[in-house]
Amino acid sequence: MKALLLAGGKGSRLQPLTNRLPKPMVPIMGKPLLERTIANLKKSKIKEIVLSTCYQSNYIKEYFADGSQFDIKINYISEDIPLGTGGAIKNAEKYFDDTFIVLNSDILTDINIDQLIKYHKSKSALATIVVTNVKNPSQYGVIEYDQEDYITSFKEKPQPHEITSNYINAGVYVFEPQIFKEIPANRVVSIEKETYPMLLRKGYKVAAYKNDAYWLDIGTPEKYIAAHKDIMTGLCKIFNDSIEESYSFIGNLMLKGKNIRIHPEAKIIGPVYIGDNVSIEANAFVGPNVVIGDGSYIGMESRIIGSILWDSVQVNRGVKLINTVVVSNCRIGGNKEIFNTVYTQDSNRMIAV
Repeated sequence: MKALLLAGGKGSRLQPLTNRLPKPMVPIMGKPLLERTIANLKKSKIKEIVLSTCYQSNYIKEYFADGSQFDIKINYISEDIPLGTGGAIKNAEKYFDDTFIVLNSDILTDINIDQLIKYHKSKSALATIVVTNVKNPSQYGVIEYDQEDYITSFKEKPQPHEITSNYINAGVYVFEPQIFKEIPANRVVSIEKETYPMLLRKGYKVAAYKNDAYWLDIGTPEKYIAAHKDIMTGLCKIFNDSIEESYSFIGNLMLKGKNIRIHPEAKIIGPVYIGDNVSIEANAFVGPNVVIGDGSYIGMESRIIGSILWDSVQVNRGVKLINTVVVSNCRIGGNKEIFNTVYTQDSNRMIAV
């Protein structure tokens, strides 16, 4: 089976984290979100994927190339302008002649792909949509279904008084290739607003797949920080080279990379992720819920809590970081106090966490 990953989004709500890279490439525990998604697909023996790209597509292509270093075959389709989810799927038609899976590349999920595909086959449906339960569905596509879990209606971003279900479209689908006949070519198509309602009107079976897998749309800096906390406290499992990585540890425990130097007078309160080639100086206080990327330096008497540092970040003496994301190659001068902020080289943004 093959998979299509929709990786063309600009990630405007995630700015400034996405000022210099596409949203699917933001790091999750030191590796791009897209790489984590691919690792989950490989776990289900999917060996070929198609990446649909648009915004900063060269960044994705340079990182993954033909996929050989990740033991997977990658084909690319690129859009000059965004064509919507349906348009992107239609563009990939030549690559699929059998049942295939589609995933939005801006979501973090540990869904079991094998179980999803098995369910889809059992429902004899043209399409299966993974649904997830959320407290406030008004910003998503709400889905209603019957007693046999076949979908009966869609409501895209309903008003509060229109909400009749808390199950939303999770951005993970399984399709039969016949779906391509129902999507017009060479124009913008919203599969959520156009294609799915049309399938119901034509009498096609569209199934809803309910499950208890972790799911989060990493659409804002606040959710980006929340995702890391969920991983480190065990709510979400992530995958690397088809091996599940568990972060359900507590206390003074941490995941460590290679060539790490921690001064004996530094204090680490887990859970903490520390990448390769990291130095932590005397009397620094790190944790809990902290990610420190490769090649980073933590100065004396600094204090880092609930924060995510990307690669090659330099934190000088006496700096205090709380609930903050620092992008790669930033240098933070001594004795600064930074709270609830996305810290970049060119623009910083206060966030609410």
